[in-house]
Amino acid sequence: MTQVGHEAARALLRRLAVEQAECRIPSVVAAIVRDGRPVWFGGRGSVDGAAPTAATQYRIGSITKSMVAVVVMRLRDEGLLDLTDPLERHLPGTRLGHLTIAQLLSHTAGLTAEPPTAWWERTPGIPAGELLDRLGPGELKHRPGRRFHYSNVGFAVLGELVARLRGTTWLKALRAEVLDPLGMHATTPRPRAPHATGYAVHPWADVVQAEPEHDADAMGPAGQLWSTAHDLARWAAFLGGETAGVLCTQTLAEMREPAGVEDGDTWSGGFGLGLQLARVGGRRLAGHTGSMPGFLATVWSDAAEGVGALFLANTTSGMSGTLLPDLLDLLDRHEPRLPDEWRPVPADPGLLALTGLWHWGPKAYTLRLLPERGLSLEPVGGAGRASRFVPQDDGTWLGLDGYYAGETLRVAADHLDLNTFIFTRTPYDPNAPVPGGAGDWHA
Repeated sequence: MTQVGHEAARALLRRLAVEQAECRIPSVVAAIVRDGRPVWFGGRGSVDGAAPTAATQYRIGSITKSMVAVVVMRLRDEGLLDLTDPLERHLPGTRLGHLTIAQLLSHTAGLTAEPPTAWWERTPGIPAGELLDRLGPGELKHRPGRRFHYSNVGFAVLGELVARLRGTTWLKALRAEVLDPLGMHATTPRPRAPHATGYAVHPWADVVQAEPEHDADAMGPAGQLWSTAHDLARWAAFLGGETAGVLCTQTLAEMREPAGVEDGDTWSGGFGLGLQLARVGGRRLAGHTGSMPGFLATVWSDAAEGVGALFLANTTSGMSGTLLPDLLDLLDRHEPRLPDEWRPVPADPGLLALTGLWHWGPKAYTLRLLPERGLSLEPVGGAGRASRFVPQDDGTWLGLDGYYAGETLRVAADHLDLNTFIFTRTPYDPNAPVPGGAGDWHA
């Protein structure tokens, strides 16, 4: 799996070794993906007397949620549900039927974090029907839509939603629609050899204690799965855009958009639709962390830079929290990514004529032609509203991002009409339909 140079490989392995030694981890594996391919793997510690490999299974906990979310988004793309649908439409009879699917995906439904059962991570689970019967108004801790509140229960409910709409179990649907198409055949609901045993490390002595492992049943969609560094490398590549047709890239980008933030004004951590988000050292990361008794795991992808990183460890707690950003920084330091080569591409003459300087009143904007017939409208100097647009069948253009996301751009002979805002070739062109105050310029 390792394709980086010796100096980079040594620096990456040393950072992993420091993590394992200083955090007292029985075993840990890590990997880096670049441009959709694994380029480095490292392992430290011992599993059954041998060094862990890229084929050694670890429990991945809540990373399971992000995979379940992909199935939900596939259902949306197929027209079988809408993200604004209330739960009642698809799971009739629940006492939480007013919550929407989008709220559950983004942890903004206000639903309690843990189920009204025994400690679900450490005890055998209960069937989905029984869990749904136990969920009532008392499990709502916040007004739906008000704030981010992480909910394991919410993804148990989404797993049952998948089961009902697919007519099978959430796990079989996930296997058929996501895991198998991506080649993630070593990702399973229960451990298979070779796998690490989950341990708790004593806080004041260098001894360990085995942690329990059970079938979580209804809570399985919140954190049941086991996986390997090999499989999670494929998942990191998927999150970066190598979707292999499992999900369209526009839907994946939608999942990466922030829907709620964990830490208020600082906005260093948040959540999209089933994906955890983080801003670290100038990077914008999407993926998920995972924690179950005896195990910690994380997978992050930086889609803008085409890189991803992951780790799997068999310890209940105690890791630094900076391992993956540090690994990505080391890769950049020792083997910075080369920019893609620029190449000319054919341009539609009609679109080419639209490019150049436009004005919103007195403010100057540039219109650039993008690959795939897209347009980019950006203010000169950088301050202001910028958006990209894609063509529609009716001759209009649809905003993709920024202030004008979802809005319509219409192109006329002498002006642009962007949701009633008029852009002209010269400031306040008197020949264009500029409403109000378009008179002569004077000193």
